[in-house]
Amino acid sequence: MKKNLLIILLIIFFVACNKPAGELTGLGTKGFFIESQPYGMVFIKRGSFMMGANDQSAFGSINDKSKETSVEAFWMDETEMTNDKYKQFVFWVRDSIAFRSLVIAGKDEYRMKFKNQTDDASPETARLNWKAKDPWRSKDEEVKGILDMFYYEGTNALGVKKILDPGKFQYKYEWVNYDQAALPQNKYNPNTGSYPPNAKVRVDTSYIENGVIINKTIDRKLVSRKDLISTKIVNIYPDTMMWLRDFQYSYNDPKMRMYFSHPGYALYPVVGLTWEQAQAFCHWRTQLFNSANPIEGQDYRLPTEAEWEYAARGGKEMALYPWGGNYVRDSKGCYLANFKPMRGSFSDDTGTTTMMVGSFYPPNDFGLYDMAGNVAEWTSSSYKESASSLVSDLNPTYQYNAKNSDPDRLKRKVVKGGSWKDIAYFLQCGVKTYEYQNESRPYIGFRCVRSYNGE
Repeated sequence: MKKNLLIILLIIFFVACNKPAGELTGLGTKGFFIESQPYGMVFIKRGSFMMGANDQSAFGSINDKSKETSVEAFWMDETEMTNDKYKQFVFWVRDSIAFRSLVIAGKDEYRMKFKNQTDDASPETARLNWKAKDPWRSKDEEVKGILDMFYYEGTNALGVKKILDPGKFQYKYEWVNYDQAALPQNKYNPNTGSYPPNAKVRVDTSYIENGVIINKTIDRKLVSRKDLISTKIVNIYPDTMMWLRDFQYSYNDPKMRMYFSHPGYALYPVVGLTWEQAQAFCHWRTQLFNSANPIEGQDYRLPTEAEWEYAARGGKEMALYPWGGNYVRDSKGCYLANFKPMRGSFSDDTGTTTMMVGSFYPPNDFGLYDMAGNVAEWTSSSYKESASSLVSDLNPTYQYNAKNSDPDRLKRKVVKGGSWKDIAYFLQCGVKTYEYQNESRPYIGFRCVRSYNGE
Protein backbone atom coordinates (compact mmCIF):
# COMPACT_ATOMS: atom_id res chain seq x y z
CA MET A 1 0.00 0.00 0.00
CA LYS A 2 2.81 2.39 0.93
CA LYS A 3 4.66 1.47 -2.27
CA ASN A 4 1.62 2.30 -4.41
CA LEU A 5 1.16 5.62 -2.63
CA LEU A 6 4.80 6.53 -3.28
CA ILE A 7 4.42 5.72 -6.98
CA ILE A 8 1.30 7.90 -7.23
CA LEU A 9 3.07 10.82 -5.54
CA LEU A 10 6.06 10.50 -7.88
CA ILE A 11 3.76 10.50 -10.93
CA ILE A 12 1.99 13.65 -9.69
CA PHE A 13 5.36 15.31 -9.06
CA PHE A 14 6.72 14.60 -12.53
CA VAL A 15 3.49 15.66 -14.24
CA ALA A 16 3.46 18.92 -12.29
CA CYS A 17 7.12 19.65 -13.04
CA ASN A 18 6.94 18.83 -16.74
CA LYS A 19 4.49 21.37 -18.09
CA PRO A 20 4.09 21.25 -21.87
CA ALA A 21 6.17 23.89 -23.68
CA GLY A 22 4.24 26.55 -25.56
CA GLU A 23 0.99 25.85 -23.73
CA LEU A 24 -1.03 28.05 -21.40
CA THR A 25 -0.13 26.83 -17.93
CA GLY A 26 -0.52 29.93 -15.75
CA LEU A 27 2.15 31.55 -13.65
CA GLY A 28 1.72 29.19 -10.74
CA THR A 29 2.05 30.14 -7.10
CA LYS A 30 5.32 30.56 -5.29
CA GLY A 31 4.73 28.52 -2.20
CA PHE A 32 1.51 27.43 -0.58
CA PHE A 33 -0.36 30.27 1.12
CA ILE A 34 -3.27 29.88 3.52
CA GLU A 35 -4.72 33.01 5.08
CA SER A 36 -4.02 32.87 8.78
CA GLN A 37 -6.60 33.81 11.38
CA PRO A 38 -6.24 37.49 12.32
CA TYR A 39 -5.40 37.92 16.00
CA GLY A 40 -8.48 38.44 18.18
CA MET A 41 -10.91 37.63 15.36
CA VAL A 42 -13.25 34.72 14.66
CA PHE A 43 -14.27 33.27 11.32
CA ILE A 44 -17.85 33.85 10.14
CA LYS A 45 -18.70 31.36 7.41
CA ARG A 46 -20.76 32.39 4.40
CA GLY A 47 -24.48 31.79 4.56
CA SER A 48 -28.03 33.03 4.09
CA PHE A 49 -30.51 34.37 6.62
CA MET A 50 -33.72 36.35 6.97
CA MET A 51 -32.53 39.92 7.52
CA GLY A 52 -34.72 42.36 9.39
CA ALA A 53 -36.78 42.68 12.54
CA ASN A 54 -38.38 39.52 13.92
CA ASP A 55 -40.76 41.55 16.03
CA GLN A 56 -43.01 44.53 15.39
CA SER A 57 -41.20 47.85 15.44
CA ALA A 58 -41.53 49.84 18.64
CA PHE A 59 -42.30 52.84 16.46
CA GLY A 60 -44.85 51.16 14.21
CA SER A 61 -42.63 51.49 11.12
CA ILE A 62 -43.87 49.62 8.05
CA ASN A 63 -41.04 50.54 5.67
CA ASP A 64 -38.30 48.12 6.68
CA LYS A 65 -39.29 44.60 5.64
CA SER A 66 -37.60 41.27 6.34
CA LYS A 67 -35.60 39.95 3.42
CA GLU A 68 -33.79 36.68 2.64
CA THR A 69 -30.15 37.60 1.99
CA SER A 70 -26.74 35.99 1.57
CA VAL A 71 -23.35 37.19 2.76
CA GLU A 72 -19.81 36.09 1.98
CA ALA A 73 -17.43 34.77 4.63
CA PHE A 74 -15.47 37.24 6.75
CA TRP A 75 -13.45 37.65 9.93
CA MET A 76 -14.87 39.63 12.86
CA ASP A 77 -13.43 40.89 16.13
CA GLU A 78 -14.36 38.58 18.99
CA THR A 79 -15.35 41.53 21.21
CA GLU A 80 -15.87 45.24 20.90
CA MET A 81 -12.70 47.29 20.47
CA THR A 82 -11.22 47.98 23.90
CA ASN A 83 -9.57 51.09 25.35
CA ASP A 84 -6.27 49.20 25.47
CA LYS A 85 -6.31 48.31 21.76
CA TYR A 86 -7.38 51.77 20.70
CA LYS A 87 -4.54 53.24 22.76
CA GLN A 88 -2.11 51.45 20.45
CA PHE A 89 -3.50 53.64 17.65
CA VAL A 90 -3.31 56.80 19.77
CA PHE A 91 0.30 56.11 20.79
CA TRP A 92 1.27 55.30 17.19
CA VAL A 93 -0.09 58.68 16.09
CA ARG A 94 1.74 60.36 18.99
CA ASP A 95 5.05 58.74 18.01
CA SER A 96 4.72 59.51 14.31
CA ILE A 97 3.91 63.16 15.05
CA ALA A 98 6.91 63.38 17.36
CA PHE A 99 9.14 61.88 14.68
CA ARG A 100 7.93 64.31 12.03
CA SER A 101 8.13 67.32 14.31
CA LEU A 102 11.55 66.64 15.79
CA VAL A 103 13.77 64.33 13.77
CA ILE A 104 12.63 65.25 10.27
CA ALA A 105 12.76 68.90 11.32
CA GLY A 106 16.49 68.45 11.91
CA LYS A 107 16.62 68.04 15.69
CA ASP A 108 18.95 65.05 15.61
CA GLU A 109 19.46 65.10 19.35
CA TYR A 110 16.07 63.39 19.62
CA ARG A 111 16.89 60.60 17.16
CA MET A 112 18.16 58.23 19.85
CA LYS A 113 14.80 58.48 21.55
CA PHE A 114 13.36 56.37 18.74
CA LYS A 115 13.64 52.59 18.47
CA ASN A 116 15.51 50.85 15.65
CA GLN A 117 16.05 53.99 13.63
CA THR A 118 17.93 54.11 10.34
CA ASP A 119 18.58 56.92 7.92
CA ASP A 120 15.45 56.00 5.94
CA ALA A 121 13.18 55.85 9.00
CA SER A 122 9.71 57.28 8.55
CA PRO A 123 6.77 58.38 10.73
CA GLU A 124 5.12 55.07 9.83
CA THR A 125 7.88 53.02 11.49
CA ALA A 126 9.05 55.39 14.23
CA ARG A 127 8.48 54.34 17.83
CA LEU A 128 9.55 56.47 20.77
CA ASN A 129 11.91 54.71 23.14
CA TRP A 130 10.28 55.81 26.37
CA LYS A 131 12.63 55.33 29.32
CA ALA A 132 10.02 55.82 32.01
CA LYS A 133 7.28 53.30 32.74
CA ASP A 134 4.81 56.15 32.60
CA PRO A 135 6.10 58.49 29.87
CA TRP A 136 3.31 61.02 30.44
CA ARG A 137 4.87 61.83 33.83
CA SER A 138 8.50 61.26 32.91
CA LYS A 139 11.23 63.28 34.65
CA ASP A 140 13.53 62.86 31.62
CA GLU A 141 13.89 66.40 30.25
CA GLU A 142 14.22 65.34 26.61
CA VAL A 143 11.19 63.08 26.84
CA LYS A 144 9.29 65.88 28.54
CA GLY A 145 10.26 68.13 25.65
CA ILE A 146 8.65 65.73 23.21
CA LEU A 147 5.56 65.30 25.34
CA ASP A 148 5.08 69.05 25.68
CA MET A 149 3.86 69.04 22.09
CA PHE A 150 0.69 67.29 23.24
CA TYR A 151 -0.16 69.69 26.06
CA TYR A 152 -1.27 73.28 26.32
CA GLU A 153 -0.69 75.73 29.13
CA GLY A 154 -3.62 76.27 31.43
CA THR A 155 -5.06 75.50 34.81
CA ASN A 156 -7.94 73.13 35.34
CA ALA A 157 -10.12 72.67 38.42
CA LEU A 158 -7.39 70.60 40.09
CA GLY A 159 -4.73 73.24 39.57
CA VAL A 160 -2.85 71.33 36.86
CA LYS A 161 -0.86 73.75 34.72
CA LYS A 162 -0.45 71.57 31.62
CA ILE A 163 -3.49 69.88 30.14
CA LEU A 164 -3.57 67.20 27.46
CA ASP A 165 -4.71 68.67 24.14
CA PRO A 166 -6.75 66.03 22.26
CA GLY A 167 -6.68 68.19 19.15
CA LYS A 168 -2.98 67.43 18.67
CA PHE A 169 -3.60 63.74 17.91
CA GLN A 170 -4.28 64.07 14.18
CA TYR A 171 -4.28 61.20 11.69
CA LYS A 172 -4.22 61.80 7.93
CA TYR A 173 -5.25 59.16 5.43
CA GLU A 174 -6.49 58.75 1.87
CA TRP A 175 -8.99 56.52 0.10
CA VAL A 176 -10.33 55.98 -3.42
CA ASN A 177 -13.92 57.07 -4.08
CA TYR A 178 -15.11 54.00 -5.96
CA ASP A 179 -18.68 55.31 -5.77
CA GLN A 180 -17.63 58.23 -7.98
CA ALA A 181 -15.77 55.94 -10.38
CA ALA A 182 -18.90 53.78 -10.74
CA LEU A 183 -21.12 56.67 -11.92
CA PRO A 184 -22.33 56.08 -15.52
CA GLN A 185 -20.98 59.44 -16.70
CA ASN A 186 -17.51 58.48 -15.37
CA LYS A 187 -17.23 55.11 -17.13
CA TYR A 188 -13.67 54.44 -18.25
CA ASN A 189 -13.29 53.78 -21.98
CA PRO A 190 -10.77 50.95 -22.59
CA ASN A 191 -10.71 51.68 -26.33
CA THR A 192 -9.37 55.21 -25.86
CA GLY A 193 -7.68 54.62 -22.52
CA SER A 194 -9.40 57.65 -21.01
CA TYR A 195 -12.44 58.91 -19.15
CA PRO A 196 -15.26 60.82 -20.92
CA PRO A 197 -14.58 64.54 -21.55
CA ASN A 198 -17.35 65.55 -19.13
CA ALA A 199 -16.25 63.17 -16.34
CA LYS A 200 -16.28 64.88 -12.94
CA VAL A 201 -16.01 63.73 -9.32
CA ARG A 202 -16.88 65.12 -5.88
CA VAL A 203 -14.15 64.37 -3.35
CA ASP A 204 -13.16 65.52 0.12
CA THR A 205 -9.94 67.28 0.97
CA SER A 206 -8.47 68.24 4.35
CA TYR A 207 -5.68 70.57 5.42
CA ILE A 208 -4.47 72.46 8.49
CA GLU A 209 -4.85 76.22 8.62
CA ASN A 210 -3.77 78.15 11.73
CA GLY A 211 -3.87 74.94 13.74
CA VAL A 212 -7.46 74.16 12.70
CA ILE A 213 -8.52 71.23 10.48
CA ILE A 214 -10.31 72.50 7.38
CA ASN A 215 -12.53 69.97 5.60
CA LYS A 216 -13.87 70.80 2.16
CA THR A 217 -15.73 69.08 -0.65
CA ILE A 218 -14.45 69.92 -4.11
CA ASP A 219 -15.51 69.17 -7.68
CA ARG A 220 -12.66 67.85 -9.76
CA LYS A 221 -12.32 66.91 -13.43
CA LEU A 222 -11.68 63.15 -13.75
CA VAL A 223 -8.59 62.57 -15.87
CA SER A 224 -6.77 59.77 -14.02
CA ARG A 225 -7.31 57.49 -11.04
CA LYS A 226 -5.52 59.88 -8.71
CA ASP A 227 -8.41 62.32 -9.17
CA LEU A 228 -10.64 59.82 -7.32
CA ILE A 229 -8.60 60.12 -4.11
CA SER A 230 -10.07 61.85 -1.06
CA THR A 231 -7.99 63.08 1.88
CA LYS A 232 -9.13 63.16 5.51
CA ILE A 233 -7.49 64.52 8.65
CA VAL A 234 -9.12 63.23 11.84
CA ASN A 235 -8.60 64.02 15.52
CA ILE A 236 -8.49 60.49 16.87
CA TYR A 237 -8.48 61.03 20.64
CA PRO A 238 -11.81 59.90 22.20
CA ASP A 239 -14.25 62.54 23.43
CA THR A 240 -14.32 62.21 27.22
CA MET A 241 -16.73 65.08 27.83
CA MET A 242 -19.68 63.17 26.35
CA TRP A 243 -20.21 61.47 29.72
CA LEU A 244 -21.24 64.89 31.05
CA ARG A 245 -22.76 66.31 27.89
CA ASP A 246 -25.10 63.39 27.16
CA PHE A 247 -26.12 62.76 30.77
CA GLN A 248 -26.68 66.08 32.48
CA TYR A 249 -27.87 66.14 36.10
CA SER A 250 -25.89 62.92 36.56
CA TYR A 251 -22.54 62.61 38.34
CA ASN A 252 -20.30 61.01 35.72
CA ASP A 253 -17.14 63.04 36.37
CA PRO A 254 -15.03 59.93 37.27
CA LYS A 255 -15.85 58.37 33.90
CA MET A 256 -15.09 61.62 32.11
CA ARG A 257 -11.67 61.96 33.76
CA MET A 258 -10.45 58.37 33.82
CA TYR A 259 -12.40 56.10 31.44
CA PHE A 260 -9.91 56.12 28.58
CA SER A 261 -6.66 56.85 30.44
CA HIS A 262 -6.85 54.66 33.56
CA PRO A 263 -5.52 51.06 33.24
CA GLY A 264 -8.48 49.84 35.28
CA TYR A 265 -10.64 50.44 32.19
CA ALA A 266 -8.17 48.85 29.74
CA LEU A 267 -10.47 45.94 28.83
CA TYR A 268 -13.63 48.05 28.68
CA PRO A 269 -15.07 48.98 25.26
CA VAL A 270 -13.74 52.25 23.87
CA VAL A 271 -16.50 54.86 23.50
CA GLY A 272 -16.70 58.53 22.61
CA LEU A 273 -15.61 57.86 19.03
CA THR A 274 -17.34 59.14 15.94
CA TRP A 275 -17.95 56.95 12.91
CA GLU A 276 -15.20 58.92 11.17
CA GLN A 277 -12.71 58.11 13.95
CA ALA A 278 -13.61 54.43 13.71
CA GLN A 279 -12.99 54.60 9.95
CA ALA A 280 -9.57 56.15 10.56
CA PHE A 281 -8.73 53.33 12.99
CA CYS A 282 -9.67 50.71 10.38
CA HIS A 283 -7.39 52.39 7.82
CA TRP A 284 -4.50 52.47 10.30
CA ARG A 285 -5.06 48.82 11.30
CA THR A 286 -4.88 47.81 7.63
CA GLN A 287 -1.57 49.62 7.18
CA LEU A 288 -0.23 48.08 10.40
CA PHE A 289 -0.98 44.58 9.08
CA ASN A 290 0.30 45.16 5.55
CA SER A 291 3.57 46.70 6.77
CA ALA A 292 4.38 43.53 8.72
CA ASN A 293 3.30 40.87 6.19
CA PRO A 294 4.77 39.96 2.78
CA ILE A 295 1.30 39.42 1.31
CA GLU A 296 -1.26 42.17 1.83
CA GLY A 297 -4.61 41.20 3.27
CA GLN A 298 -8.09 42.57 2.76
CA ASP A 299 -8.78 45.91 4.40
CA TYR A 300 -9.98 46.07 7.97
CA ARG A 301 -13.30 47.90 7.96
CA LEU A 302 -16.56 48.39 9.78
CA PRO A 303 -19.12 45.63 9.12
CA THR A 304 -22.09 46.27 6.88
CA GLU A 305 -25.49 46.15 8.55
CA ALA A 306 -26.13 42.73 6.96
CA GLU A 307 -22.77 41.30 8.08
CA TRP A 308 -23.30 42.54 11.62
CA GLU A 309 -26.81 41.09 11.87
CA TYR A 310 -25.79 37.77 10.30
CA ALA A 311 -22.89 37.48 12.75
CA ALA A 312 -25.10 38.42 15.71
CA ARG A 313 -27.61 35.68 14.92
CA GLY A 314 -24.85 33.06 15.12
CA GLY A 315 -26.50 30.82 12.55
CA LYS A 316 -29.87 30.83 14.35
CA GLU A 317 -31.91 32.51 11.66
CA MET A 318 -35.11 33.40 13.49
CA ALA A 319 -33.67 33.94 16.96
CA LEU A 320 -34.67 37.21 18.58
CA TYR A 321 -31.37 37.65 20.47
CA PRO A 322 -27.75 36.55 19.79
CA TRP A 323 -27.90 33.78 22.41
CA GLY A 324 -30.63 32.07 20.38
CA GLY A 325 -33.60 32.49 22.71
CA ASN A 326 -36.53 34.87 22.84
CA TYR A 327 -35.91 36.06 26.40
CA VAL A 328 -33.28 38.22 28.10
CA ARG A 329 -32.92 35.86 31.11
CA ASP A 330 -31.61 32.31 31.29
CA SER A 331 -33.33 29.39 33.03
CA LYS A 332 -31.90 30.57 36.38
CA GLY A 333 -33.32 34.05 35.97
CA CYS A 334 -29.96 35.71 35.27
CA TYR A 335 -29.74 38.43 32.65
CA LEU A 336 -27.79 37.56 29.50
CA ALA A 337 -26.52 41.02 28.55
CA ASN A 338 -25.64 44.44 29.91
CA PHE A 339 -28.64 46.72 29.29
CA LYS A 340 -31.34 48.61 31.18
CA PRO A 341 -33.61 45.86 32.57
CA MET A 342 -36.13 48.04 34.42
CA ARG A 343 -36.77 51.68 35.32
CA GLY A 344 -33.59 52.95 36.96
CA SER A 345 -32.39 49.40 37.73
CA PHE A 346 -29.21 49.54 35.69
CA SER A 347 -27.31 47.26 38.06
CA ASP A 348 -29.74 44.33 37.99
CA ASP A 349 -27.66 42.75 35.21
CA THR A 350 -24.46 43.23 37.34
CA GLY A 351 -23.42 46.40 35.49
CA THR A 352 -24.44 50.06 35.61
CA THR A 353 -22.71 51.62 32.60
CA THR A 354 -20.16 49.80 30.43
CA MET A 355 -18.64 46.51 31.57
CA MET A 356 -15.46 44.63 30.72
CA VAL A 357 -15.80 43.03 27.28
CA GLY A 358 -16.78 39.37 27.30
CA SER A 359 -18.37 39.59 30.75
CA PHE A 360 -21.37 37.54 29.67
CA TYR A 361 -20.58 33.93 28.84
CA PRO A 362 -20.92 31.91 26.67
CA PRO A 363 -20.49 33.68 23.30
CA ASN A 364 -22.97 33.11 20.50
CA ASP A 365 -22.56 30.14 18.17
CA PHE A 366 -20.06 32.00 15.99
CA GLY A 367 -17.88 32.70 19.05
CA LEU A 368 -18.74 36.41 19.35
CA TYR A 369 -19.22 38.23 22.66
CA ASP A 370 -21.41 41.25 23.45
CA MET A 371 -23.38 41.29 20.20
CA ALA A 372 -26.22 42.55 22.37
CA GLY A 373 -25.80 45.19 25.04
CA ASN A 374 -22.74 46.76 26.69
CA VAL A 375 -22.21 49.25 23.85
CA ALA A 376 -24.04 49.65 20.56
CA GLU A 377 -21.81 49.39 17.50
CA TRP A 378 -21.16 51.40 14.36
CA THR A 379 -21.67 49.76 10.97
CA SER A 380 -20.51 51.00 7.57
CA SER A 381 -24.08 51.17 6.22
CA SER A 382 -25.98 54.42 5.81
CA TYR A 383 -29.37 54.66 7.47
CA LYS A 384 -32.58 54.75 5.46
CA GLU A 385 -35.93 53.53 6.77
CA SER A 386 -36.84 51.68 3.57
CA ALA A 387 -33.34 50.44 2.69
CA SER A 388 -34.46 46.78 2.54
CA SER A 389 -36.51 47.50 -0.58
CA LEU A 390 -33.50 49.06 -2.34
CA VAL A 391 -30.54 46.80 -1.58
CA SER A 392 -29.48 43.58 -3.27
CA ASP A 393 -30.13 40.19 -1.69
CA LEU A 394 -26.40 39.37 -2.06
CA ASN A 395 -24.08 41.15 0.42
CA PRO A 396 -26.66 43.90 0.86
CA THR A 397 -25.77 47.33 2.16
CA TYR A 398 -27.14 50.80 1.67
CA GLN A 399 -23.90 52.70 1.29
CA TYR A 400 -23.43 56.41 0.82
CA ASN A 401 -20.08 58.09 1.29
CA ALA A 402 -21.31 61.38 2.75
CA LYS A 403 -19.19 64.35 1.75
CA ASN A 404 -18.31 67.22 4.10
CA SER A 405 -20.79 69.51 2.35
CA ASP A 406 -23.73 67.07 2.52
CA PRO A 407 -26.70 67.79 4.80
CA ASP A 408 -26.90 65.94 8.13
CA ARG A 409 -29.66 63.58 6.99
CA LEU A 410 -27.15 62.00 4.56
CA LYS A 411 -24.63 61.46 7.38
CA ARG A 412 -26.75 58.98 9.35
CA LYS A 413 -25.07 55.60 9.91
CA VAL A 414 -26.70 52.39 11.11
CA VAL A 415 -26.02 51.44 14.75
CA LYS A 416 -26.78 47.92 15.99
CA GLY A 417 -26.84 45.88 19.17
CA GLY A 418 -28.19 48.17 21.88
CA SER A 419 -26.20 49.35 24.88
CA TRP A 420 -26.01 49.56 28.65
CA LYS A 421 -28.57 52.41 28.67
CA ASP A 422 -31.09 50.79 26.26
CA ILE A 423 -34.15 48.67 26.91
CA ALA A 424 -34.31 45.06 25.68
CA TYR A 425 -36.00 45.94 22.37
CA PHE A 426 -32.78 47.46 21.00
CA LEU A 427 -30.83 44.27 21.86
CA GLN A 428 -32.70 42.30 19.19
CA CYS A 429 -30.55 41.14 16.25
CA GLY A 430 -32.83 42.66 13.62
CA VAL A 431 -33.37 46.07 15.23
CA LYS A 432 -31.41 49.07 14.03
CA THR A 433 -31.16 52.72 14.90
CA TYR A 434 -28.79 55.47 13.73
CA GLU A 435 -26.35 58.16 14.75
CA TYR A 436 -24.68 60.92 12.74
CA GLN A 437 -21.20 60.02 11.53
CA ASN A 438 -19.60 63.07 13.17
CA GLU A 439 -21.20 62.54 16.60
CA SER A 440 -19.77 60.53 19.51
CA ARG A 441 -21.64 58.87 22.36
CA PRO A 442 -20.70 57.15 25.64
CA TYR A 443 -22.77 54.14 24.58
CA ILE A 444 -21.48 53.53 21.02
CA GLY A 445 -18.32 51.59 20.19
CA PHE A 446 -17.27 49.41 17.28
CA ARG A 447 -15.56 46.25 16.11
CA CYS A 448 -13.79 45.51 12.82
CA VAL A 449 -14.29 42.91 10.12
CA ARG A 450 -12.07 41.73 7.26
CA SER A 451 -13.25 39.95 4.12
CA TYR A 452 -11.98 36.41 3.67
CA ASN A 453 -9.79 35.40 0.72
CA GLY A 454 -10.68 32.01 -0.70
CA GLU A 455 -13.09 29.20 0.03
